[in-house]
Amino acid sequence: MEATFRWVPVTAIAPVAWGATYFVTHRFLPADYPLYGAVIRALPAGLLLLLVRRTLPRGSWWWRSLVLGTLNMGAFFALVYLAAQVLPTSVASTIMATAPVVMMLIAWAALAERPRAAHLAGAGIGIGGVCLLLLDGAVAVDFSGVLASVAAMVMSSLGYVLAKKWSAGVRVGPTTANQPIDVFSLTSWQLVAGGVVLLPVAVAVEGRPPALDGPAVAGFGYVTVLATALAFAAWFTGLRHLSAGTVGLIGLLNPVTGVLLGTVVADETLAPQQVCGLVLVFLGILLGQPLTARLAARLRAARARRTSRAGKQASPCPG
Repeated sequence: MEATFRWVPVTAIAPVAWGATYFVTHRFLPADYPLYGAVIRALPAGLLLLLVRRTLPRGSWWWRSLVLGTLNMGAFFALVYLAAQVLPTSVASTIMATAPVVMMLIAWAALAERPRAAHLAGAGIGIGGVCLLLLDGAVAVDFSGVLASVAAMVMSSLGYVLAKKWSAGVRVGPTTANQPIDVFSLTSWQLVAGGVVLLPVAVAVEGRPPALDGPAVAGFGYVTVLATALAFAAWFTGLRHLSAGTVGLIGLLNPVTGVLLGTVVADETLAPQQVCGLVLVFLGILLGQPLTARLAARLRAARARRTSRAGKQASPCPG
């Protein structure tokens, strides 16, 4: 696995784009249509990426795409849509912020990626920062929204790890070596599968599709193109090149973006508690990055060399 710093900003595109999703969903998209909301988000984005790559699944990737599309896209989008409508953004984002720990544990079991101490420390610091950033103790909590957020977080964490495991290599012929599936194909298959699975459920449960006004069309345009097609392509690219723990920590940029968006759009001001929370979140993200690990390794090596030289100088001369 290539774990270089250049993949960090690529991966960060995803949580930054997702950071505005709760705001856009709550402000512009029709309420009471979580299933149709998920379909409209997933299916057009998947078809768009499919047109770019023009590659269909083969062999086991038909059922794998169905599983991943349900976990990462279909059910996940519906649950996030529901949570955004019934929960304050602060509560929903805080629950989703626990995803790095869940991803690390699942990756440990499925991929033998033992979480590093820096990842665990970064996750703890980052989650604490998110709590300081978002929670003020004065918000009403809908239990159904909490369940939806927890289910979305666990399902997507499992789905991301499975996507990382399954897409690492696929046999493309009887005599060829395993080749990884390109990210655009992987993302498009999941999005299309998730949308197709949810469409009949949406028709059966929610009836006719919602009527969309201009702001709703613009909102779905942002959610579909930027926060789904582009964001998930960037996210799965990160999972291809970075460890699950590192990618999970980068995901903490999601609530940070939401808060900073509020300061710009709603002219909100950051309290001292929130500023401390921002600092902790960025510190937690930084602890889990490859560059930080390499710098720490170089410092340890330099310290060991200094200790070795000091020991040689202190040893008595023979004779």
